Amino acid sequence: MIPYGHQKIDRNDIKEVIKVLKSDWLTQGPKVLEFEKALAKYGGAKYAVAVSSGTAALHLAYLVAGLQKGDEAITTPNTFVATSNMMLAVGAKPVFCDIRLDTYNIDEAKIEKLIIARTKAIVPVHFAGQPCEMEKIKKIAKKYKLAVIEDACHALGAKYKGKKIGGCQYSDMAVFSFHPVKSITTGEGGAILTNDKKYYEKLISLRSHGIHKDEKGKNVMTELGYNYRMTDIQASLGISQLRKLDGFVRSRRQVVSWYKKELGSIKEIILPQEVKGNFSDWHIYVIRTREKKNRDGLAQYLKNNGVGVNFHYPAVYSHPFYRENGFKNVKLENEEEYQDGCVTLPCHPQLKKGEVRYIAKIVKQYFAR
Repeated sequence: MIPYGHQKIDRNDIKEVIKVLKSDWLTQGPKVLEFEKALAKYGGAKYAVAVSSGTAALHLAYLVAGLQKGDEAITTPNTFVATSNMMLAVGAKPVFCDIRLDTYNIDEAKIEKLIIARTKAIVPVHFAGQPCEMEKIKKIAKKYKLAVIEDACHALGAKYKGKKIGGCQYSDMAVFSFHPVKSITTGEGGAILTNDKKYYEKLISLRSHGIHKDEKGKNVMTELGYNYRMTDIQASLGISQLRKLDGFVRSRRQVVSWYKKELGSIKEIILPQEVKGNFSDWHIYVIRTREKKNRDGLAQYLKNNGVGVNFHYPAVYSHPFYRENGFKNVKLENEEEYQDGCVTLPCHPQLKKGEVRYIAKIVKQYFAR
């Protein structure tokens, strides 16, 4: 089975992890700080806080932004459930805005009409590594004095208007994930990048139980925090992976160029596109079938022929939990059209040209039957 996503671990990665295993530090130590500095430098932000997962990063970002019970935050339904789940975790209500059908990102033109007095934040998600229209989103946020938190879990290595995602030029914070299918991996792990010192200090505190050292050097807890720490083992892998990130992105973009050539003539499907001003890291590669009836059939046919496919994503509001908890009647036109046709094809740095040709052959066979 050709997997839809896969980590790339080499000898140098393993060597760096072994060094930590032989050191005096296993949990949070000097490697975490080194990783944070490297992340901040790469993304172009002043500060980075490494945590145990992308979900933990979202949770802390929402807390630091002040989201709480009774508040609302506008986001996209085309994302992993963690984006809105962590809003619920802090007591806030996610408000889903419809998507664009070119990038499958939040439609910035539809955000403003959803803003009410209880709205406190906008959370755009850079779906598949394709940056959202951040300049316009920031203008809306500034007009209504809203926080902007980028869910950039798909977008490490992507660029918007020539600058890397993570620099927070148009946001208060940017959140990343280092799950094995992401641009780089630390096994599990995540991070928040920001240019705001107060946010940074608060994130550091909340990451470790709300505990810090007082003037006498004693550990004191001053607020309710969590154990969201990253280990030095994970950070050592992250440092090694980050050195190769640009190469990983080049490999993913090469895979996409192969797909364009091999699949471009198939009229029954719609290929993803990279809009002007964007540089995608192509975390995933999602095609759409023009007819709803073909989506599941194509996916099953690919699986039957050894191709691992996935669906990114069913609309968050369509999940049973959301349907049973206040979102029963939510239905957005473009999101419905998108989810009825989306199929995620394999896309990762180790994918070979011959495998892409084989995948394309199977897609063509399905529609030629």
